[in-house]
Amino acid sequence: MPAITADTLTLPRIEAAHAQDTERPVRSITTGPRGYEGEGFPVVRAFAGVSAADLDPFVHMDQMGEIEYQPGEPRGTDWHPHRGFETVTYMIDGRFAHQDSHGGGGLITDGATQWMTAGSGILHIETPPAELVESGGTFHGIQLWVNLPKKDKFATPRYQSIEGNEVKLLSSEDGGALVRIIAGDVGGQHGPGDTYTPITLAHATIEPGARLNLPWKRDFNALVYVLSGRGSVGPVAHPIQQGQLAVFGPGDRITVAAEGTQDSNRPALEVLILGGKPIREPVFHYGPFVMNSKAELVQALDDYTAGKFGAIPPGALMPHRPLD
Repeated sequence: MPAITADTLTLPRIEAAHAQDTERPVRSITTGPRGYEGEGFPVVRAFAGVSAADLDPFVHMDQMGEIEYQPGEPRGTDWHPHRGFETVTYMIDGRFAHQDSHGGGGLITDGATQWMTAGSGILHIETPPAELVESGGTFHGIQLWVNLPKKDKFATPRYQSIEGNEVKLLSSEDGGALVRIIAGDVGGQHGPGDTYTPITLAHATIEPGARLNLPWKRDFNALVYVLSGRGSVGPVAHPIQQGQLAVFGPGDRITVAAEGTQDSNRPALEVLILGGKPIREPVFHYGPFVMNSKAELVQALDDYTAGKFGAIPPGALMPHRPLD
């Protein structure tokens, strides 16, 4: 799992707990079902079975892969619309190409993130580049949907490219865990992502037998999703493993620990840690649109049909399908 790695002994350390800090208890652990997205790439539906209130301000999250494609197998999406939220694509291993109708685009690879604010409406495509389709290879990433509050639903679309070497790197107190902050902050250390909705998004690698305890804003919800490996979460060490999501209750700190022995092909516990300030507004979600009312969904469909989300650029990126 490449992402971005570093010598934890040389990094800033996460601040230790204060005497008055409280541990966040685990409220639920769910297992995401497997499915397919776009033109047929495998995903784990990380948020399935979790209430919208516990997820707010997040709407949807897929773990894409982890899979080793054979030549001709890689799949992505074709051009499609979005309105009313932000899409975040974090590539842990492999390559994904992005292009949108507002001029954003580029190659997302090993530890990079593309942050697209759909806002008032946008068309985009995400697909493996032609060379990956032809050669095959490892593909592993996350797509997260972050809701926008009503006041920002019709913000001008924008695109942020966050390269892997731009994320903020921290070490756990004992040096046994590496934390990559993509957006938001942990203990006053900030990631590069610029967000409308206040959130924190981080990827942590926890070595076998190590424990990560990190501060978390009290007015944020808190979620931990296991990308790979086995471990435990919370003050009473609830077991958790790959494909499972933990929802935490209120408090000041989050604890995640790795089992002392991991599978040979998964040498450490890899987790995504995320949370944000709940928006607490009505959510009407239909396909690629996330709005505040049914009438706004109808309007989104009408505007998309009328071509108000922009146009596919001339010579645009298209899904690459090898000849039989």
